[in-house]
Amino acid sequence: MTVSFSGRVAAVVGGVLVQSVALASMGNIGTTYGVLPSDIASAQALSLFNDQVSATYYNPAALAKDPRGELTTGLMHAEHELRAKSLGGADAPIRNGDVLQDSPSQQILLGMKTDLTSLTQYNHPIYFGLMLGVEKYGEEMLAFDSSTSQQGQYFEYGRQPLFLNLGGATQLWRGIDVGATARITLHAAADLSATTDLAGNTQYEELDVSAKPSIRPIFGINMDWGETFCGEGDDCWFNGLETAFSYRGYSNTQTEVNANAVIPGVIPNPGLMLNINTLDSYQPNILAGGVQYQAGRWRTGVTIEWQEWSALEEEFENDTIKDQTVSGQPGQLTFQDVIIPRIGTEFRLNENFSFTGGVAYSESPLESNASVDVNYLDTDKWIIGLGVTAKYKKTRFLAFPVRLDLAYQHQILEDRTFDIYDTQSAVYPQPSEQVEASGDVNVISGSITLKF
Repeated sequence: MTVSFSGRVAAVVGGVLVQSVALASMGNIGTTYGVLPSDIASAQALSLFNDQVSATYYNPAALAKDPRGELTTGLMHAEHELRAKSLGGADAPIRNGDVLQDSPSQQILLGMKTDLTSLTQYNHPIYFGLMLGVEKYGEEMLAFDSSTSQQGQYFEYGRQPLFLNLGGATQLWRGIDVGATARITLHAAADLSATTDLAGNTQYEELDVSAKPSIRPIFGINMDWGETFCGEGDDCWFNGLETAFSYRGYSNTQTEVNANAVIPGVIPNPGLMLNINTLDSYQPNILAGGVQYQAGRWRTGVTIEWQEWSALEEEFENDTIKDQTVSGQPGQLTFQDVIIPRIGTEFRLNENFSFTGGVAYSESPLESNASVDVNYLDTDKWIIGLGVTAKYKKTRFLAFPVRLDLAYQHQILEDRTFDIYDTQSAVYPQPSEQVEASGDVNVISGSITLKF
């Protein structure tokens, strides 16, 4: 059952659901794919040390690593082939092949970083960064869909809502930088009152829609061991060694709809109350720590992430669509905290070109193999990235080099079996079908960066 109401009320409330579209997800571009091409290419292994504006998401302290201002624009296209192969069942729905979802995610990315020192009476540098991502190449500000499914639906992949981060950073001490970011998502609410007849013709309508920002914190710290413990120009073991830590607070996109319908002679005042509260694009609390070592033309980094997905069970208790708290149901949504290891490396071929590669293994946070009516699917996956960076120093009009980045990422979703439960099925409380979930995701991204 998708969020809907009968007759004319359905059309009005459907519009109220804030540009609701199919195939939105619980993921976001930063966690699922990577923000900029450099993050996608390294499978996010080097993202804690990336001084581009995507640092506002991964580690805002890294904004202080480069004192120059920056303007970045980019595009990301993610193609999904997410499959659900039927293994049979007593009341299996008719499927059109194994491919369950193949709609792409298409983001336009805009970023800016600048030094705000000139705004203060102090000489201590303070850096400000902004990162924005909009779906369908800028046409879709808020991709949102919340529904149950009789065939299964993928937990993480799909169109992504507005991505907006505002962050700042400064140097705390020699070689030690700190930073903080405000991650902004939207929480929407709508109230609808209408009088209608049985044909769906309404009158005396009253509609009130509001949206307010939800601000969640991101904190980061970066330490260059060579700069901190070695004298300037000294040759010591710490040179080239960096460590970084970050905390990303949980966030989500949420919509609440309250509708009241009066049908004279059938449903008198105060009318039929329809209340829906649902969330989407959930990001858990994330702790990340990483080590990077640079020697000669090479730099290699390892990052370990801890993601607290278990808290999503409490969030779903207030979700009227995905609520799984009804006792006696054979399948319940349960989530587990996961640890994701990432390793990446970059090789600088010359002063103009460098190449980046990375690999990560992400265990599925979805612990349960069944969820009544919701029927979420998710699997463990391997993430492999490759990328190239080109810097053009000799430009006719610009004072600093122009940077071009291209990246490709391939995600392999391992096979996993799920039971599909449908309360409208004739065989319920037995599973109506068993499916094998698997898939492939291909991501292509490019960006151009101007320094100032």
